[in-house]
Amino acid sequence: MKALRISGIFLFFTALLILFGSLSLNSYQLTEASFVKSIRSEHHESLKPALDQMKGMVFTSKIAFINRFGSYVDKVNEKAKEREDWNSVIWDDYTFAVVKNSSLGMIPDHSWTFFIITFLLAALGGLMYIIPVYFTELPGIKNDGVFFSKTKNKGWIGIGLGVLLIGFYIALYKFPEFISNWVLILDPMSRWLSGQDADQWFLYGFIYSLSMTIMGVRMMLKYRGNMYQQVRTLSVLFFQLCFAFTLPQILKLLNKPAYDLKSIWPLEYTFFFDYRIDEHIAAGNFGLWLFAWGVLLFVVGVPTLTYFFGKRWYCSWVCGCGGLAETVGDPFRQLSDKSLKAWKIERILVHSVLVYSVVMTASVIYSYISGSYEILGISTYAIREQYGFLIGFAFAGVVGTGFYPLMGNRMWCRFGCPLAAYLGIVQRFKSRFRITTNGGQCISCGNCSTYCEMGIDVRWYAQRGQDIVRSSCVGCGVCSAVCPRGVLKLENGPEEGRINDNPILIGSESIELNA
Repeated sequence: MKALRISGIFLFFTALLILFGSLSLNSYQLTEASFVKSIRSEHHESLKPALDQMKGMVFTSKIAFINRFGSYVDKVNEKAKEREDWNSVIWDDYTFAVVKNSSLGMIPDHSWTFFIITFLLAALGGLMYIIPVYFTELPGIKNDGVFFSKTKNKGWIGIGLGVLLIGFYIALYKFPEFISNWVLILDPMSRWLSGQDADQWFLYGFIYSLSMTIMGVRMMLKYRGNMYQQVRTLSVLFFQLCFAFTLPQILKLLNKPAYDLKSIWPLEYTFFFDYRIDEHIAAGNFGLWLFAWGVLLFVVGVPTLTYFFGKRWYCSWVCGCGGLAETVGDPFRQLSDKSLKAWKIERILVHSVLVYSVVMTASVIYSYISGSYEILGISTYAIREQYGFLIGFAFAGVVGTGFYPLMGNRMWCRFGCPLAAYLGIVQRFKSRFRITTNGGQCISCGNCSTYCEMGIDVRWYAQRGQDIVRSSCVGCGVCSAVCPRGVLKLENGPEEGRINDNPILIGSESIELNA
């Protein structure tokens, strides 16, 4: 088994070396075909004379190609601005499309080969490393030595992994042209699913889904003695693979709006953007049905399902962000800060983002209806752009996932997700869900608090026999799974008596008993 794990590590890192090495394999040549394919027709006339100077030139350096292309576009824009011809200024960024479609060399000619020796080889190596561990141990959740691990306790491996994740997100959102070769590798798969070439978001969705699947296997093996955890893992994998990744690609193939049916506003913050609404209208009855479905989800679905099942129905069983945190992020769940200070910051931040998303959405709807793109002298376009950068990119992406190895796996869910805030408000004040505790059986081992990914000091409640009804609780059930005494139980029961602010705790002077 040890030899198999070592072989897995070798395969995984070999695949990664090939993947990163592939970034510098291509050469680049702008041709008439790549020009037409990359740039929208309304900009052909203004850009063609400038870019004709590049045609026929072969660049061995991606950076040189990008700089040359950017300089020609800048010259066109400078002339338009001098004439104050603002309609002729090109605001679109065509860099990624031009780089990808102008690529020549091994990768575009051998995409399937590179797909097998990079992504599939890395997946195989990961499984070879993960699976043997659980066949040499009896069922049961073992967390021995987790705080001595250089990967799982902010050691140099964990910090390196965090830096790698952060770098990937920055490249994906802001500099996708530099990872265009990875997108080229996935072109055949994208054409098979959607009939279109891959873009950086297909790359992201594929890596996201592949990582969840591999680490989902780990979850199934680690929690193989706990049916709740296994079914929950299968659920998030199903919704990610089928609803978030595959279904939108099939809808593209059918010339329909690419839509993730489980996405809910305000997590899906672009739902009311003008181009999204126009896209739904253009799709006819099907598009209007998608729009109505999205509205019903957050108006009716969220309060109804949260009342009966708590926020776990979405955060732990459906959500892709939660699914990634529960699978890929599971090794880092013990890093979540349980301090009172962190809880205070959490409540301020997550509800502030919810308010921000409501204000941003209201401004977007106002602009769509009125045709005015200013409110009190403030540009509504700027508001939505700032929200997209600060929340969609920096918080949800760079911090939310990149900080897994540094601050735990639910950073985004705890401190930033506006939908989690909405679900949490409903769960706290109008829900049947709670985690019940049996304080008389608690031995204060602290396992529950250690492995709570939402930063809840579960032991504090368990010692007092107090039900856990915190708005942040996602009902993952891991606290119950790691409890050696069966103190904790996830329940849906009557609302009456759900919140008990004065629990009985024999021998504690800090708690006053009700007569």
